[in-house]
Amino acid sequence: MSTSTEAGVIAAQPAFLSKERIIAKPGFNRWLVPPAALAIHLCIGMAYGFSVFWLPLSKALGVTAPVACAPDMSFIAQVFSSQCDWPISMLGWIYTLFFIFLGCSAAVWGGWLEHAGPRKAGVVSALCWCGGLLISALGIYTHQIWLMWLGSGVIGGIGLGLGYISPVSTLIKWFPDKRGMATGMAIMGFGGGAMVGAPLAAALMSHFASPTGVGVWQSFLVMAAIYFVFMIGGALSYRVPPTGWKPEGWTPPAKKAANAMITHRHVHVNVAWKTPQFRLVWLVLCLNVSAGIGILGMASPLLQEVFAGKLLGNELAFGQLDASQLASIAAIAAGFTGLLSLFNIGGRFFWASFSDYLGRKNTYFVFFALGFALYALIPNLGHLGNVALFVAAFCIILSMYGGGFATVPAYLADLFGTQMVGAIHGRLLTAWAAAGVLGPVLVNYLREYQLSIGVERAAAYDITLYILAGLLVLGFLCNLLVRPVADKYFMTDAELAAEQALGHDKGADSSTVLEWKASSGSVPLAVAAWLVVGIPLAWGVWVTLQKTAVLFH
Repeated sequence: MSTSTEAGVIAAQPAFLSKERIIAKPGFNRWLVPPAALAIHLCIGMAYGFSVFWLPLSKALGVTAPVACAPDMSFIAQVFSSQCDWPISMLGWIYTLFFIFLGCSAAVWGGWLEHAGPRKAGVVSALCWCGGLLISALGIYTHQIWLMWLGSGVIGGIGLGLGYISPVSTLIKWFPDKRGMATGMAIMGFGGGAMVGAPLAAALMSHFASPTGVGVWQSFLVMAAIYFVFMIGGALSYRVPPTGWKPEGWTPPAKKAANAMITHRHVHVNVAWKTPQFRLVWLVLCLNVSAGIGILGMASPLLQEVFAGKLLGNELAFGQLDASQLASIAAIAAGFTGLLSLFNIGGRFFWASFSDYLGRKNTYFVFFALGFALYALIPNLGHLGNVALFVAAFCIILSMYGGGFATVPAYLADLFGTQMVGAIHGRLLTAWAAAGVLGPVLVNYLREYQLSIGVERAAAYDITLYILAGLLVLGFLCNLLVRPVADKYFMTDAELAAEQALGHDKGADSSTVLEWKASSGSVPLAVAAWLVVGIPLAWGVWVTLQKTAVLFH
């Protein structure tokens, strides 16, 4: 509340969570912002690792073996029953809800985020994600799966969407000279969340398990508390630069043919989605992700069925393996999926950073051209029995899958400007939701069809891989058609000023410093911030590498 003095009226202090409150002062170290984003993304990225709970939850009542529902029990009755265990197919709906509500919430509330600022969005994300885990814990304790769907799937999914896009606009504004690298660092955290969360969850369930319980609801409570601390810490650490800020000594590139795809103007989110460029980039992301997500879901059975006994040094087909041999190749396949997760994460940082030099459009050309060649080559590598090249091809493909996610925010900033890039990115994430349906449906149904007409397991994926290669050709053509945005779509100076006022952006005046070097005193704090997020991530990588080692034995 403002108070009157003889000198006049003192302006009210901005609200603690407001965007005005977190405008950085001269000397602030921009390298403090990526760890804040990583703190949130490493937590919400556990959405990728929720399958670690499926098997224990499928026997939450029986503990040692599932208590089956009556054969004539309807689906609705199973939803509200507390007398029988949940089949994994019902638990899998949580995963579907995650990404439906991630896309929807990012699309619906992206504009609000640009006005409210990343701190408020990060806090809301923490409340939704961690609150959803608490509701899920109650659902497990009372054995009501609808509470899990509501808690983690719906409310948690909203937290996912807000948390995912919360740092995008801020990072791009802090790193105008390294847009790709900045967003790559944050989105790398989302890919790495399961690497940290899944082994943590497994350790907690092992600790809390007893003869009468599987230890999942207790694990949810502990993880909710841990995630809340990290996410709130990340949200409160966000800072935004004053409008027009740039790193000391950096000069924005001149507008010329070589970088014609990079604009210095801004398009409003409500206009951007109506442009041809938005629709084309939507298709570019959807097609790239559809191919990658389809592969990610079938990686383990694909390796086992294509190579079967070759993984153990013999020529036996998959159907000829005994139980111990099946267990051995399943362990090898688990190592394979772990290796793919590492390349998925590393690709997010590598390709996004590389795009700062190659250009966003050219980077996607690499994704589609190289991806097409690898998808078309993989069936032959399988038939030749070359495990090493087969695995290497998949690793490159998954690196480009992750790179596609990490590069697209900078692509949008190049095309539509930085003013509302977070909101535009939020709407673009509906392509992710669409790809989450398209990719797995193509892969799973085509595989089942191939097997039903008598195709051998080792060859059942060939047609699927060729079709995925075809999707990448379509993506290449869509990317080829992307052109600079027409002048008619950009905001006028008056419209931009009005939007900046809504977003509480501090414009340049005689007292605003728009160029500075980080103070020397901020370096230890930046190192500490990176250690806080780096140590858990390094632990997750180490655990994954240990599991991956079996692939090379």
